[in-house]
Amino acid sequence: MTTAYIIDAVRTPVGRKKGSLAAMHPADLGAHSLRALVERTGIDPGAVDDVVFGCVDTIGPQAGDIARTCWLVAGLPEQVPGTTVDRQCGSSQQALHFAAQGVMSGTQDLVVAGGVQQMNQIPISQAMIAGQALGFGDPFRGSPGWLARYGDQEVSQFRSAEMIAEKWGCSRLDMERFALRSNERAVAAIDAGLFDAEIAPVGAFARDETPRRGTSLEKMATLEPLMPGGRVTAAVASQIADCSAALLVASEAAVRTHGLEPRARVAHLSVRADDPVWMLTAPIPATRHALAKSGLRLEDIDLFEINEAFASVVLAWQKELGVDPERVNVNGGAIALGHPLGATGARLMTSLLGELERRGGRYGLLTMCEGGGQANVTLIENLRATPRAAKERT
Repeated sequence: MTTAYIIDAVRTPVGRKKGSLAAMHPADLGAHSLRALVERTGIDPGAVDDVVFGCVDTIGPQAGDIARTCWLVAGLPEQVPGTTVDRQCGSSQQALHFAAQGVMSGTQDLVVAGGVQQMNQIPISQAMIAGQALGFGDPFRGSPGWLARYGDQEVSQFRSAEMIAEKWGCSRLDMERFALRSNERAVAAIDAGLFDAEIAPVGAFARDETPRRGTSLEKMATLEPLMPGGRVTAAVASQIADCSAALLVASEAAVRTHGLEPRARVAHLSVRADDPVWMLTAPIPATRHALAKSGLRLEDIDLFEINEAFASVVLAWQKELGVDPERVNVNGGAIALGHPLGATGARLMTSLLGELERRGGRYGLLTMCEGGGQANVTLIENLRATPRAAKERT
C-alpha cells in the first residue's frame, strides 16, 4: 500500500453571519480555494484524478454535485471529475479520507479534497426542512423502524449538547470559560498573522471575521439558553459561517513525477460511531480506536483539533481521555472561528498543518462530532518538523 501525502492546503477566510461572503455563490466560493491550490502547488490540473468535496444541505445553489461545479467554475480542465460527500459536519474530513484512500489503494495518484459551505444562503438543516414541502415530516421519527429501535426521543444537536453537559458535569460557567478562551486564542492568532499563509484572500477580505472581539463572561451570562431550563447558550455553540478549503493529496509516484514537496503524510484515518440520539459523543470512542489502530499514544500527539460544535463536546472529550487542554484547539475553534459544516474538516486540517509546522511538532490529530452519532479521526505526520523535534518524539 502506497503512502498518501498532503502536498498543500489552502482556504478562504471564514465569513460570519451576514458577513463578507454572504452574497457569494457557493460554486464561486469553492472555486476560489481550488484555483488557489492549483496556483500554490504549480500542479498540472489536468493530471488530477478526482475532486472530492464535502457539503451539507446540497439544495439550491449547493445542489447538482457542487464539487464538480466548483472545479468548472474555477476554469479548470473539464476532463477532471468531482464528487460530493455528505457525512454531516465531518463531510470534508471524509473527503480527505476518500482522497487518501484512493491514493493508498494505488488506483489514484493526485486527488483534490476539500469542502464548501454557504450557510448564509442555505441555513443548517434546510435539506430536511425541504422535505416538508413534499409531505414528509421528521426524517427520523417518521420511520417505524427508527421508532422501534430508538423510540420517540427527540433527535436534536441542542438536546445532545445538554445531555453531554449534564453527564460529564460541564456547568454553564465551565462552558462559558471554554468559549471565552476559544475567542481569545482565535483573536490572538489572527492578530499575530498565524492564519495568513493558509488563506487565499477573497478580494480585500483576507482574515477571519467570526471571533467575538470584546466578549466577556459577563456578556455571556446575559444570554438565554437554547433550550428551556438548559445551560447551553449561543455563546458556547459554533457559529454560522461561510468558507471553502482545498487540499492536494498525492501518491509517492506523483510526488516524484511532478516534483512535489509533501508537507505531511496521512498516518491514520478511520471513522467510528456511537448512539445517534446522543449524537455528539462519538469523538471519544473514535479517538480511542484511532490510537489503538495507529499504535500511537496520547503523549505522542503534539496538537489536537476537535471541532467545537458545542463547548460541552470538547470538554467531555478532554475529561474522558485526559487530554491536556494546552494541546487542544490552540488557535481557537468553531465557537470563535465558525463551523461552515461541509468545509470545517478541511479548514481545520489546513490550520492544524500550519500550526504543526510552526511548532516543529510531529503528529496532529483531527476529530469531530457528526450527525448520526459519527466521528472521523485523521492523524497526520508533519514532514517538515525539525530533525531534533522528530527525534524527541520517537
